[in-house]
Amino acid sequence: MIKLEHAGKFYLTKTIKTLALNNVDLAIIPGEFLSVMGPSGSGKSTLLNVLGLFESLDTGRFTLDGEVVEGLSYSQKIALRRRLIGYIFQSFSLISHMTVNENVALPLKYRNVPKTERKARVKQTLETFGLTPRAEHYPSQLSGGQQQRVAIARAMISHPALILADEPTGNLDSKSSRAVLEQLKKINGQGTTVVMVTHSREASSYAGRVLMMRDGRLDSH
Repeated sequence: MIKLEHAGKFYLTKTIKTLALNNVDLAIIPGEFLSVMGPSGSGKSTLLNVLGLFESLDTGRFTLDGEVVEGLSYSQKIALRRRLIGYIFQSFSLISHMTVNENVALPLKYRNVPKTERKARVKQTLETFGLTPRAEHYPSQLSGGQQQRVAIARAMISHPALILADEPTGNLDSKSSRAVLEQLKKINGQGTTVVMVTHSREASSYAGRVLMMRDGRLDSH
């Protein structure tokens, strides 16, 4: 279970205090596919960054896999993220000087998975995502849809319990978008929890539950 209780996050400048998350309560059931919609600046990306342990709450409580996040050290948060979470970025965030093979293998290297097992798992994952012919290609040699499939493969290689997807179709054409969303739906069908933020109503239609975010608050859609 993932749970936010009275969650608050704000940013300060010299003249203004901006509430990115404003007293948010949210419970996400294991195996759920949740989509969060809302305009730019509504707090969607902040919410995802908090769930992904990239940012901390200023007020409230965050419980992830039975752990109260506010009580964890920085290194404990990193360990929890690597164990539980795969993150898919809108900009793909692939490493340009690494091949598809190397990009997908990276999470396993961080977890010190032995080389033989790493190679086998990468091979299987590339086959699953139809990327075997591109294994030795670099990101610059791939289309946008192919790059996003690599990003999803990289997020899935360590079998995370939770996938966080930040506008995963934002830079893609309609055909590539549908392929990526079908892949997320398939992953969710295998038991992985998926939380996706998006501007797209079409993308949200793939989710089992849709919430709207406005001014740092969550409402039913």
